[in-house]
Amino acid sequence: MNVNDYIAANRGMDGYSWLTPRIYCADGFHLSVQASDSAYCSPRYNEGPWCSVEVGFPSAVPELILSYAEDDDNPLGTVYGYVPVELVDELVALHGGIANTDGARLEMQP
Repeated sequence: MNVNDYIAANRGMDGYSWLTPRIYCADGFHLSVQASDSAYCSPRYNEGPWCSVEVGFPSAVPELILSYAEDDDNPLGTVYGYVPVELVDELVALHGGIANTDGARLEMQP
């Protein structure tokens, strides 16, 4: 499953029609990925597919997309605007792929 597929399948699960639940990867890495008319994405529509998305608040420093960080000094507490979906797909793949394909939070085992 790629990022566009995940957003399409899981948008609105948290009760907000435009919000997508965090992506949890197989190795425990997680991040927020949003795309809507109010996110830093392209196109800025509520329906995809999208060329770029907004990434936010990753659980580990996402070296692959650091150049998109809004706050270079706080890579875990910032958003990353207009990140090409291919880069986000690559970042997720580096962490073993999307583990929560249904948008549910996973309880990772130690």
